[in-house]
Parts: sequence; structure tokens; C-alpha cells
Amino acid sequence: MEGRGFSLVVLTFDDELEARSLANDLRKLQDIDRLNINDTAIIRRDADGKIHVDNETDSSVKGGAVVGGLLGLLIGSIFFPLGGLVIGAAGGALVGKMMDTGIDKGFVKDVSDSLQPGSSALFITASGGDPAAVVATLRQHRGKGKLYHTTLSSEAEQALKDALAG
Repeated sequence: MEGRGFSLVVLTFDDELEARSLANDLRKLQDIDRLNINDTAIIRRDADGKIHVDNETDSSVKGGAVVGGLLGLLIGSIFFPLGGLVIGAAGGALVGKMMDTGIDKGFVKDVSDSLQPGSSALFITASGGDPAAVVATLRQHRGKGKLYHTTLSSEAEQALKDALAG
């Protein structure tokens, strides 16, 4: 992925489980410092047409909750320890979410509406990584998905399309 700011990539799949499979493979790249994933979300439409959303909490929300919880515990320990922890964690999560890069909810709805029963979509935001490693991972899913949208450069977009082409 490109090294500047956040990049958004949205991929769609004719299979309900393929988005999860690719997300897991991309997380493995993150585990070995080959990709910096900020957030992922999987939307799938089951065979009955019902939409399911699996949005992984991004690091800013997690970090905000942890820091807020610790500060709340520290400050609140004088007055009411458990209440301070809960209030601090909730406030920290709210601050973390406010720092979120966010994806337009209308766009998410458009993608959801485009999914056929038994299909899925993967939304991923990343802020850097090894493009060759990402392309190699996508090639493992060749013929199973399509690039729906990206904020990457046109060259990077074409590399993603080529990697997925069956």
C-alpha cells in the first residue's frame, strides 16, 4: 500500500466467506510488519439476503479506551475506583473514535446494497506496507474477488486488479 496517509481498498466476493479469508491473510502480513492495517470491516449478505457487518475496532478506539481507563482509574481511585475505570474507558473510546478516519456511511450502504445473497465485501484501511507482499497475498485469492473501490494511485489500483484477475 502507499506510504502516505490512509488508503482505502474495498473488495467484493461472490462467496460469503472469502472476505474473511483475505482479511485473515492480510492480518498475517501485518503480524510480520509487511502491512500496517488501520481498520477492517467485512460486510456479507447471507443466502436469505440479510446483511451482517463485522467491524474490527481500530487501534485508535482501543488505545483511547485503554488510556482513558487507566486515567479514570488513577483519578477515580480517590473517589470511586470502579466508576472511574468505567467512565475513563468510555470517554477514552469516544475520543479514539473521534480520531477515526471514517468511511462515509452512504458509501458503505451502496456497497452493501450491491451485494447479492451469498456474497461479501472487505473494507480495509491501511497506512503503508510492502506492495509486493500485498499483491502476492491477493494472488492467492485470484479469480475470487473484484476491486470495488480504492483511494490508491491508478498504478496501485491496476496492480490490485491484475492480482485478483482470474
